[in-house]
Amino acid sequence: MLWTKTFHILFVTSWFAGLFYLPRIYVNLAQSQNADTTMVLQGMAHRLYRFMFPLAILSLVSGLALFLYYGVGVGRGWIHAKLVLVAALVLYHWWCGRILQQFKNNRNTRSHTYYRWFNEIPVLLLLLVLILVVLKPF
Repeated sequence: MLWTKTFHILFVTSWFAGLFYLPRIYVNLAQSQNADTTMVLQGMAHRLYRFMFPLAILSLVSGLALFLYYGVGVGRGWIHAKLVLVAALVLYHWWCGRILQQFKNNRNTRSHTYYRWFNEIPVLLLLLVLILVVLKPF
């Protein structure tokens, strides 16, 4: 179980690095006035999103293994709350992909300020997940 937990933490940490950085690229894309800079940033965002996808899958698979195979959290309320938050993170990841497509199609209508606030969502979700996993309040 400890190996599975170790890899789960590694995959989640790596996935979150992407979830934190991708919206920062969106901030720069929303501010960009230069076509060359925009192309570079879109390429960076595309490659990062492609890199994040397998990390998200590995995070989910290893987390489900801990839950289903090893029984971590089974019968406890905190695991159900965590699963809801993980579903929100998956939706956030998907939403990031939709935004990337808007930038690629030159259809972004949002300001850099929007993306600065958008960037805070995974921070809040991570905090809530950590509280549940570490404190196991219910």
